[in-house]
Amino acid sequence: MLLNDYRPVYVIGIGLHRYQAATETSYVQLGVTAVREALADAGMEWSSVEAAYTGTTRLGMAVSRPMLRHLGATGIPMTQVENASASSSSAFRLACRDVAAGFSDVVLAAGVDKAGKVNRGEQLTGIAPHDGGLVVPSVHYALLAEEYMRASNVGEEAIARVAVKNHLNGSKNPYAHRQRERSLDEVLGDRPIAGSLKRLECCPIGEGASAVLVVSDDAIDRLGLDRSRAVQVLSSTQRSEELYGAKSFDVELTKTTTEQSLAEAGIRAEQLDVVELHDAFAIEELQYTEAMGLCGQGQASRELANGEFAIGGRVAISPSGGLLAMGHPIGPTGVGQIAEITRQLRGEAGPRQQPNSTYGLAHLVGLGAVCVVHVLAAAGR
Repeated sequence: MLLNDYRPVYVIGIGLHRYQAATETSYVQLGVTAVREALADAGMEWSSVEAAYTGTTRLGMAVSRPMLRHLGATGIPMTQVENASASSSSAFRLACRDVAAGFSDVVLAAGVDKAGKVNRGEQLTGIAPHDGGLVVPSVHYALLAEEYMRASNVGEEAIARVAVKNHLNGSKNPYAHRQRERSLDEVLGDRPIAGSLKRLECCPIGEGASAVLVVSDDAIDRLGLDRSRAVQVLSSTQRSEELYGAKSFDVELTKTTTEQSLAEAGIRAEQLDVVELHDAFAIEELQYTEAMGLCGQGQASRELANGEFAIGGRVAISPSGGLLAMGHPIGPTGVGQIAEITRQLRGEAGPRQQPNSTYGLAHLVGLGAVCVVHVLAAAGR
């Protein structure tokens, strides 16, 4: 299903609860805070919402009703979505498909999570992992960092600059988990996690919530919404991994999914003004910017050092602070990216604003097995 073959789809309202370290705050309060903010941002009543999808990974079954009933028991269909890091990206995709296909005119896509233990499906298969369970995510990306540094002939400072940029962006974001600017020396001198990766080059996983309201043209007119603040969703693309031989599956999956999504949106990589990507570990930004076609192979570290990926540069990469500074509460992360891109394309991002933003792209990888990419465009582009 290509979105542009069906009805136009827009984001009209965005809301967040700050991403933060674990607290005693209930997930209900986190989620309702974000949804109420999205409703207020859109200028819409809860009674206008016709369906809801909630992305979550660590809260158990049936999380939507105990949360959304505080807004009113309206009888709408509610669906939980679990897809690892891409959970609310997938929830947003389902909301967009509902509106595009004409099933609903107003759909909520939300994400909420609390810190806690999670079981991965591959741990429950009864098949022992070939690595003996030693290659946890931090080790996996540390190995990729070593490979990248050798192939691109760069040192640890090249990867650390990703963290420096994103911590600077996060310091300007009131919703970010980490809101402190960091120097290159601070990043390089921090506690090692795995291989060359330091603590500040790895994302914090805490709690938080995000929400966006997805609407049709008919809803904008019928509800009297502000069309000048409606950001259009040009494409919604999701793929899973294939066999890539010796190549990194994270990178190759990102490459094919991004290429497909840009083609469906009818734009080129060089037209993107803002990108929010999966930088759970700093090395990922360098790999994915190259895979997305935002720069040549092996050139990402040089482009980063030259300021090309900073706010005000050629394309702002993770102006929210990315997963490294905005944080990665998992369930909310994907919809949180959509909220940031919407804010940027409206010109409402304040000190994080990328000038003259017209096109934005959101990207998340879920445990390497799935990749979700969305391309959005400013009103009146």
